[in-house]
Amino acid sequence: MNNKHLERIQTGKGFIAALDQSGGSTPKALLTYGINENSYSNEEEMYKVVHEMRTRIIKSPAFDSQYILGAILFENTMDRLIDGQYTADFLWEKKGIVPFLKVDKGLAQLEDGVQLMKPIAGLDDLLKRANERNIFGTKMRSVIKEANPTGIKKVVKQQFDIANQIAEAGLVPIIEPEVDIHSADKKESERLLKEALIEQLSTLGKDVKVMFKLSLPTEDNFYNDLTKDPHVVRVVALSGGYTQAEANEKLERNHGIIASFSRALTEGLTSQQSEGEFNAMLSESIQNIYKASN
Repeated sequence: MNNKHLERIQTGKGFIAALDQSGGSTPKALLTYGINENSYSNEEEMYKVVHEMRTRIIKSPAFDSQYILGAILFENTMDRLIDGQYTADFLWEKKGIVPFLKVDKGLAQLEDGVQLMKPIAGLDDLLKRANERNIFGTKMRSVIKEANPTGIKKVVKQQFDIANQIAEAGLVPIIEPEVDIHSADKKESERLLKEALIEQLSTLGKDVKVMFKLSLPTEDNFYNDLTKDPHVVRVVALSGGYTQAEANEKLERNHGIIASFSRALTEGLTSQQSEGEFNAMLSESIQNIYKASN
């Protein structure tokens, strides 16, 4: 674990940019960016185009460590270069922004009101490569659709089991059990989730550090006690389908939690914009999310 990275994430002012849409969500992210599916003919071309989009964001003068503490990358992005450097090295050495890696392989089918993560084949090898690429932490997502105690316990148990494996490899895991913002019993799901998270935190080894990435809660400051746990480096919020304005407004009311937005960060950015327009829009989004995070 890089102590400079840790200090930056633990004490820095700013937020974490999530640039990690992958697999099935990539065409949708590109479409929003103004690039149709007929612009690329296979997966390799698609990932090349999405890397160009991410490079444009990362190299933008608006993407600045004054506002951004860290950035979450997708495995394919970690293995690509920006100006001759691996993406993570470019982020840290040129920008002072801490690199994270999304490690999950997507979601399993809905069962007990939740979607667990699919098995993560080859995780040990991936963690080894992440260390070689100077990655600080990881991120993995599950989804909670209903306030089902059995399902929620399963989600949290799976997250912590894998988090321990990640921590053993010397990386800091971001545990992301997303509560669907459209869930009919969202508030009850959050209560059950927090209970399960606190229970699992008490099982961690003394030196294990984790982060949480959670949906913005129905009740303001509901996750405050998690931010005070000695194992917890930081609690970050996902935008979860809210518009940037909605997400920022909710985030502002939750103290001690910072943003880790993906869709809400890139809202309004298109490939057709001039550099000036693109940078101005990205700058405005970053300033607004920064303000809401602090």
